[in-house]
Amino acid sequence: MAHKFVDNYRERGARKKLVEILGDRGIQDKNVLKAIAKVPRHYFFDETFWIQAYKDIAFPIGDGQTISQPYTVAYQTELLHIKRGDKVLEIGTGSGYQTCILLELGAQVYTIERKENLFNRTIQVLPHMGYHPEFFCGDGSKGILEHAPYDKILVTAGAPFVPEILLKQLKIGGVLVIPVGDENAQKMVTVLRVSETDYEKFELDTFRFVPLVGDQAW
Repeated sequence: MAHKFVDNYRERGARKKLVEILGDRGIQDKNVLKAIAKVPRHYFFDETFWIQAYKDIAFPIGDGQTISQPYTVAYQTELLHIKRGDKVLEIGTGSGYQTCILLELGAQVYTIERKENLFNRTIQVLPHMGYHPEFFCGDGSKGILEHAPYDKILVTAGAPFVPEILLKQLKIGGVLVIPVGDENAQKMVTVLRVSETDYEKFELDTFRFVPLVGDQAW
């Protein structure tokens, strides 16, 4: 994790180039691209690795986890169709980078992380950056029932199936985005809750995430 928090012309220029790369790769939501342009991704890296921060790559952050590739973050976020004021559950806080993107879009974010080291890091770093989600430490595969229902649910780790318990925490009209597959590759899945009992499911592109671990996952 970075020891000093600076955001100078060089970093802003690097973010602008990253946004151009994401646009060329097919990300079309202008609000998502604006959010990517605002969040200083180098804050989530040790200062030694700042040169890697604005490349379109995933990068290790410890505890066997990674900060997701910017394209992946933008892809998942675009699928959520965030509206200002949406109540969003993020499962897998990780570095907190995706959390910041959701907050920049005006969402009310509830984010849960099972690894205490990462949780303790993000509850310090994000407020220092000016971002204030609702933080939770625990098994994200079960969601956060006490704050349900949610307009949107985003899972940032690969699951073996879509947990029923998460579907039940969606509002009618709400959307769940989750990568589903084995430990080597997952299909990005979106689920729309149509009614109290009905859902529409769509499978999209293939990605590779770290595994979602918990009672309703691996």
